[in-house]
Amino acid sequence: MASFRMCAALAFASIPILFSAVPRSSAQNVRLTNDFQPGGGYTSAYTLATGVSYTDAVLNECSKSRGRQNEPAVSVDPRDTAVLIGSSNDYCGVYDVSSSSGVPLPLGPIWLGYYRSENGAASFRSSLVPGYPGDTSPYAALAQVRTASAGDPVIAWDGHGRVFMGSESSGDPAGTKKTFGDVWVATFDNPSGDGGATINDGKRFLYSVIVERGSSAPNLLGKFNDKTALNADHTGGVCDGNVYFAWTRFTGNGGVAIFLSRSTDHGASWSPPTKLSESIQLMQNPDISITGNGHVYVTFGEVRETGKPINAVVYAKSSDCGRSFSPPVTLQTFLRYRPLDVSDPQPIPIPIGSLDDPLVENDSLAAGSLTRECGDFTLHCLSGYTFFRIDAIGTQVRSSADQFDSAHEYVYIVYDATKPGTQVSTGTSYFTVTPGIGSQSGVFFTRLDGASGANTTPALIDDEPVGHQIYPALSADGGVVHAIWWDSRLDPNYSPKLPIGNDVSGATGPALDAWAAVSTNHGDTWGSHTRLTTVSSNPNYEQFSNRTIPFAGDYLWITSLGAFSFGSWTDWRDTAAGADPRETTSDDSDNADVIQCRTFNNATGAWSGDTCPHNGGLDQNVYGNITP
Repeated sequence: MASFRMCAALAFASIPILFSAVPRSSAQNVRLTNDFQPGGGYTSAYTLATGVSYTDAVLNECSKSRGRQNEPAVSVDPRDTAVLIGSSNDYCGVYDVSSSSGVPLPLGPIWLGYYRSENGAASFRSSLVPGYPGDTSPYAALAQVRTASAGDPVIAWDGHGRVFMGSESSGDPAGTKKTFGDVWVATFDNPSGDGGATINDGKRFLYSVIVERGSSAPNLLGKFNDKTALNADHTGGVCDGNVYFAWTRFTGNGGVAIFLSRSTDHGASWSPPTKLSESIQLMQNPDISITGNGHVYVTFGEVRETGKPINAVVYAKSSDCGRSFSPPVTLQTFLRYRPLDVSDPQPIPIPIGSLDDPLVENDSLAAGSLTRECGDFTLHCLSGYTFFRIDAIGTQVRSSADQFDSAHEYVYIVYDATKPGTQVSTGTSYFTVTPGIGSQSGVFFTRLDGASGANTTPALIDDEPVGHQIYPALSADGGVVHAIWWDSRLDPNYSPKLPIGNDVSGATGPALDAWAAVSTNHGDTWGSHTRLTTVSSNPNYEQFSNRTIPFAGDYLWITSLGAFSFGSWTDWRDTAAGADPRETTSDDSDNADVIQCRTFNNATGAWSGDTCPHNGGLDQNVYGNITP
């Protein structure tokens, strides 16, 4: 496979490709988020690039925080498989401020991580994308962003040593309730240019540029840009070097649309946004694929509110380097899998909320309303279960194409959906299909032939009789297609009647693993079904919204170059379980509480915030592994 990848690269772009010879065990999990000591800590991106020492309060906090990270992204350099860049929603700097009495306060930034490997993913050095609040390095002035927090990381490389990192960004630095809803892209290059040693690709920060601004309204009621996607053309053809960035725009009146902008100058400027979702009312989760001839495909999931829980895979195509796109085309419909429950709020122990997780949009609703996540107090549910949200629309549509395949115009697509025939009565307020009806979720694959518009019959990548499969992702570059997903087949309490990680009493436990598979024949068949995680973990720990609900993020990630592939996921193996002193023993026996320290003020009738956030209760991390 290495020889094929080299020939393809030379044919298209005359770019030498280096393949890492670093030996790796398939059972070795590597941590991308080293926010502990001794563990390496966090180093400024400026120092990583220049060797000049720099640190600040945020980086110092990140080096000891044992904080939360989720929604990983990772991408391998198409010029050198030794070099990978990863990212996540990184909460490591949240507690960088302390009160006069030394109590940590949740006033610091949530930002994009910058995790760099130069040894084929054997290890990563952890950092942050420059421009975060508190960054005073020489790189800070190059980050033209205006918000207090950033998330939804996406990553792509061109074929000339540049890596691009995209973000949804919100939060007013002035501390108001405005949610800016900007989207922006950061560019890193090789300090020695296109001809420099590839080990330095993607190392020097050049700039961050806002692609589209939100309208700065409180509580997501203005124009809010979210759900990002990013890709760059490294085909060596007429579109080579173009960067494409897509996102979902939400407006306060309930409008939703998919937009795309392109850059032809390495992210320094961006075209006016093009709307891709004309005639479609409700959709999310764009993904961008580029075929070997430079054609651009944007896939996304559509929700069809016709009285039935039917979703669809939709795509739009550009044949002119992203200047214009075809009208959206429905590729496939399916029965969605979306865990929901009935809100049953319980008394709130003051203080009501926390400032430490503004990127989590919690469904704190009136009693009887439907909610997509369940926990404690205002987020308690009628069933008594505790579970993390699984996407806003119950559909994860992801796509990829092989930029070095000149013989086909294939787009590879995966999505998670209800497996037909697995519907069952839950006997509770919890459901995944329609009220009262649960189901098993599976990961389905289909291949679109962009030249003809036809697609293969959707099929399960790994048809297992037990376990839920969610959050699939895939990567195709160099003749091989690699897939990753979350899987609960090892959950001893698995049932289509229950949320992931719950038993019938509502107790939670270790239930989730990352699995992967590979296809060497364009997705016709899949083999090497492999468990990537060495430890199953509990995704339902209540680490968010002042320790009242779980949050797992909205995606996993996989990257590849020929036979080399690396996947990443959110992981809870390091989380320290504990007791929530605000609860009585009769209130909660879900095993979802994390270690925390609180005191009760008899005079005010209020509980304090968590005064020991570094003790491991928030220790959610991003791990990864070489995949089949």
